[in-house]
Amino acid sequence: MQTSTVTFTRERTIRFSDCDPAGIVFYPQYFVMFNGLVEDWFTEGLNISYQQMIMTRQIGLPMVHLEASFRAISKMGDKVLLQLKVEKLGGKSMRLLMQCVSAVDGQLRMEAKQTLVTTSLMTHQAIDIPADFRAAITGLGFADAAQ
Repeated sequence: MQTSTVTFTRERTIRFSDCDPAGIVFYPQYFVMFNGLVEDWFTEGLNISYQQMIMTRQIGLPMVHLEASFRAISKMGDKVLLQLKVEKLGGKSMRLLMQCVSAVDGQLRMEAKQTLVTTSLMTHQAIDIPADFRAAITGLGFADAAQ
């Protein structure tokens, strides 16, 4: 099992549009935030353009499994850290640990484990994780090199 030695982190301010009428993050918005984090991780953390991956290379990364735990509320104006770690890197899939923590005191607000599969957007079938993805993930310490 390949596990992460590095965490990709982005600070984010909770916005009005993230919240429900009670003034706290509407839970599906966490998944929108985490999807953005995956895009940033590819583009900025792995130096693989997410836009080119989708539009030019026709490679998708659909989620096939999700587990989520909600620990504490986040409300408009809160500064949070969105964090991504690779828990497992397989042949065609990867399991990511995604966390939202307070940027002020480190309190865990929400965490999710999600499995993403690399697919051809032409056939919608699973494909091997491309060599450049694997090299970037392991070379930058997001997962161990041994498989």
